[in-house]
Order: sequence, then structure tokens, then C-alpha cells
Amino acid sequence: MSAVLGLLTAAGPVPTVNWGDIFSFADYGELVALLANSIIAGAVLGIVGGLVGVFVMQRDLAFAVHGVSELSFAGAAAALLFGGSVVAGSIGGALVAAILIGLLGARARERNSIVGVLMPFGLGLGILFLSLYDGRSANRFSLLTGQIVSVSSPDLGWLIGISAAVLVALVLVWNPLRFDSLDPVSAEARGVPTRTIGLVFMVLLGLIVAVAVHIIGALLVMALLVTPAAAAMRVTAGPLRVPLLAALFGFVSAVGGILLALAGTLPVSPYITTISFGIYVVCWLVQRARDRVRRAG
Repeated sequence: MSAVLGLLTAAGPVPTVNWGDIFSFADYGELVALLANSIIAGAVLGIVGGLVGVFVMQRDLAFAVHGVSELSFAGAAAALLFGGSVVAGSIGGALVAAILIGLLGARARERNSIVGVLMPFGLGLGILFLSLYDGRSANRFSLLTGQIVSVSSPDLGWLIGISAAVLVALVLVWNPLRFDSLDPVSAEARGVPTRTIGLVFMVLLGLIVAVAVHIIGALLVMALLVTPAAAAMRVTAGPLRVPLLAALFGFVSAVGGILLALAGTLPVSPYITTISFGIYVVCWLVQRARDRVRRAG
């Protein structure tokens, strides 16, 4: 032990983390007011993403979320390169991926194969477009990790409009979608148009993924579309409690992450993903404690 300490001393002082370089709450109120668009967008995304995530988990589409996000990233990168709307490009790429997965991936094995093909293609295409883009490097980086200062008023209108449309459509197909998600064989036998329902949900998923890419980035989009719902399912199983709790977890993760990012120097995505993961860990511990109590009783 003394030899190790001697080596460390000889190598020089051990670097320490200066939290003042990571968090600074100076002029925090002004920053919150200035970036109110981002906070509103994060709140809407967290709520709708949590609700959509319930069906993502029930339909075993967590892997597909990542595949759709990669094509959404490619579409956004293409729009950035050619001077188009990044939101429109992100939506276009996400819808292409979602429709392909919905049409060709009826079975889980087929779906995973398609997603496995789309993911590297979308990521490679996006990297190609970004390598050809000679604009600000922050614009390129934000597509992968999110950017809280990029939500302008027109973008906020698009994001709220898309999220509202997804929410309304989700409510309209809620019962048949839930039936198909939990018991697809019985749903088809009862006359539920399972293929159409599945395709509709994939389109809704593509839209909300495109919105999420604009806020949290393509690489970590599952933090708002998978983790909150997975955490909620750890602690409850009610048909109403699960979506409400998932929406709450998504809201806390998104808004909490953005509020922390305003005081920090890091991108928004690490804050959102850390809060989301922390919520999941707490729910997992609660489930384990309940299981021990049941076994002991």
C-alpha cells in the first residue's frame, strides 16, 4: 500500500473534480426564463414519451426504438447538410424506419433482424452527412446528445403539435392497442385489426422518437421512451396506474434533467439519463423489497 502511495506521489498530485466547473447557479433564474421553450418541450416529451413507452414495453419494441432513432438521426443530419428543417428531416427518417419495421417485422424475430439492419445503416448514413457538413460543430454534436438551447418558438410549436397529435391518436386506439399488446392471438380472433393497429402504433412511435431526438439526441432516446415505463412496471401493474406513473417518471426525468443542465456545462442527455436510471433503480429496489416481504409472509 505504501509503495502505491509513493508511486502516486511521485507522479504528481491526484486531480480532483471542481464542481464549480460543472454546476453554476449564477443567473439561474434568467436562464430558466430564457430557455422556457426547452423546459416546456421536455415536459411534453416526458409525459407523452412515458405513455407511449408503456406500449413499447408491452409489445417488446425497446430495440426498435433505438433503430427508429438511428434513421431519425440520419434524416436530421441530411436536413442539416442540405439546409432544410432539422425537425422535418428527423420526422421523415423516423417515419421511414417505423413504417418499414411495422410492415416487415410482424414477428419479434423478423423485427429484430430488420432493426439490426437499419441501425448501422442509419448511423452510418448520419455520420456521413455530418462529416460533409461544414457548419458549427455544436449543431452536429446536438443531434447525438441533445441540445437544450436549440428549441426555438417555431420548433416548440411543431413539437407540441406533434406530441398532441400522438397523444390524441394514442387515446383513440388505446383499448384495441392494449388488447393487441397483451394478447395478440385473442385480439385477432376477436376481430381486432392487429396489423393495422401495429402499423398505426409504429407511426406514432416514429413521431415521438423524432421529437425526442431533437431534445435528448439519437443515442439516448430510450431514456424517455423505455426506462420510465420499465420503472413503472416494476412497482405497479394496474391498467391506469402504469401509464400515469410512467408519464410522471418521464416528466420528472426530462424536466429535472433540463433544469440541472441549465446550471451545468454538460449536454442535457447525461442529466436526463441519470435521473431516469436512478428512478428505475429505486423502483427495482422497491420491487425486490416487496418480493422479500411476500416470501417472508
